[in-house]
Amino acid sequence: MQFTIPADHPCLPGHFPGRPLVPGVVVLEQVLLAISGQCGVPVTAVRLPQVKFMAPLLPDQVATIELESAAPRWRFKVLREAQLLVRGELVMATPDVPA
Repeated sequence: MQFTIPADHPCLPGHFPGRPLVPGVVVLEQVLLAISGQCGVPVTAVRLPQVKFMAPLLPDQVATIELESAAPRWRFKVLREAQLLVRGELVMATPDVPA
């Protein structure tokens, strides 16, 4: 899945003035949307046992999300062209393992 955060997104003026960067939480929201799209249902209760931000995403840059594995545990990468921006693991909460 590809995504772009436009330069007029409301989170950008405060993150950071004069040199906006897409906040990590906005990038992770896109990962959740990609996983929800793969599952066909909204994925809301999750744990993120491991996330590493390697490089920033700037407004209007195209990023690609790569998912590995399947429910309830995914490994993911967020890339800008060939550059790794974020890698991590997301675990969906199950009745016996709370988020």
